Amino acid sequence: MDILTAFGLSSSAGLNAYVPLLVVALLARFTNFIHLRDPWTPLASGWTIAVLVILLVIEVVADKVPAVNHANDAIQTLVRPAAGAILFAASSNVITDTHPVLAMVCGLLVAGSVHAVKSAAIRPAVTAISAVPSGGVATIPANIAVSTLEDVVATVTSLVAVIVPAVLAVVLLVAVVTIAWWLLGQQRSRHRVNSGPA
Repeated sequence: MDILTAFGLSSSAGLNAYVPLLVVALLARFTNFIHLRDPWTPLASGWTIAVLVILLVIEVVADKVPAVNHANDAIQTLVRPAAGAILFAASSNVITDTHPVLAMVCGLLVAGSVHAVKSAAIRPAVTAISAVPSGGVATIPANIAVSTLEDVVATVTSLVAVIVPAVLAVVLLVAVVTIAWWLLGQQRSRHRVNSGPA
């Protein structure tokens, strides 16, 4: 694994903490793509994988339920950066000139930044864009669609970061451009509806 893998895994942890942890655990246990060294070998244990599957199911469901998703994001403000720190340190463990504390700080910052943008900018924008003008209540499908897209991006980013890290930058760029284009289109549509004749 290389530094692109470390950045890719920790950035996907900013979207969903358990997807990249589970990807690393499964690939380390069942394939030759990842070879974890101490102290990270417990990530590939059966118990860790079982717990990660349960936590992932809870996270995926909670993130799709209105109101619960806000509480989930608040909890994940601590979990996602911590997962990013673990993933960065575990995947950069083979890079001998990277101090473990520096690796964990890098992972914490990368995952924390992605989570902050998601929580402070993307999700509120989706809620505002999909709000019903008369009541201000967010429509469920828009939030579910964005949450599902985040899960897919986290999964693809995690797999690409481990299997083909050289194309990781392209995948991330496409994901960012796609999300930005969709949000811009939604905002323009809403602006046209609100500025139309009364």
